[in-house]
Amino acid sequence: MHAMQYEITLPGDYDMGVIRHRVATKSAGTDSFGGLGLKAYAIRERGIDGSSVNQYAPFYLWTEAEGMNAFLWGPGFANLSNDFGRPVVQHWTGLAFHTGPARGVTPAAATRDTRQIPVDTDPVAAIDTALDRARSYAETPGSHCTAVAIDPKCWQLVHFTLWDSTPPDVPGMVYEVLHLSRPGLDELPTGRQW
Repeated sequence: MHAMQYEITLPGDYDMGVIRHRVATKSAGTDSFGGLGLKAYAIRERGIDGSSVNQYAPFYLWTEAEGMNAFLWGPGFANLSNDFGRPVVQHWTGLAFHTGPARGVTPAAATRDTRQIPVDTDPVAAIDTALDRARSYAETPGSHCTAVAIDPKCWQLVHFTLWDSTPPDVPGMVYEVLHLSRPGLDELPTGRQW
């Protein structure tokens, strides 16, 4: 499993209706995209859920690197880059994935918590703590699914969870999910990834 996200921060007075329309008219293009486990079309709006910015920030879980590469070097990402400029693409290798009790419900919200593993901390202990938290989130009412991944270049852990409605009080940024493409959701390996 590979996790990926890019964040397009927009002006404070940007009409987020433009992004909503874009998702409504183009999101079906990833509903059957090969190698894609899921894509959460996530946004943050200034003044809502503690956000200080307007942002379009889709989050992806890939079942295979070939699918991720086909997306990044294909027309979908090229069109996005033409419209907004080429964003920095964050990428993490998967550590764990779990489905939750609300898996059958279309998620309306997401949370993303990123944490650096300090240089004086054992990374295995930090990862074990993150895996325990993922299992806990997977058992929380309203949880659709949850994933933990890591970027070993900078030792950054990311914890991404989809929720059926307003998320519980958990750490991290809160996103509204406008659409969920899930062509390979059933192909994402569950549990610990090694």
